Amino acid sequence: MFRYLPYLLVLALWIYAFIDCLNTPEEQVRALPKVVWAIIILLFGEVLIGPIAWLVAGKVRQMPVNGSTPSEWHRNHRASWVAPDDNPEFLRSLKEENKKDEALLKDWEADLRRREEELRRRERGEEPKD
Repeated sequence: MFRYLPYLLVLALWIYAFIDCLNTPEEQVRALPKVVWAIIILLFGEVLIGPIAWLVAGKVRQMPVNGSTPSEWHRNHRASWVAPDDNPEFLRSLKEENKKDEALLKDWEADLRRREEELRRRERGEEPKD
């Protein structure tokens, strides 16, 4: 198993660099056009030259806002709720969707009952009531 680990790490770095290149806005790409960087990453990915070149020289790395690290930013900018189930607007929207679904289900059940009753009448030989 461990003999495959270097290949998996190379593949992971290759994929990460390629996706990072594709997701980076054009104005943050340095030295070469984005398309050329993508080709370099794909062509030289097996020997790690392409992905490492992209990570080192291809993208403008920005300092975090106010010079703080991402974890400091998250500590200082906590939201009033943490998860969707703590958000009252989200819970309200779920209740509204549930009401719509229940109304649709009642309509379907009524239609099914009507069709079943119609089939029973036909089996008995009765005329439909339309």
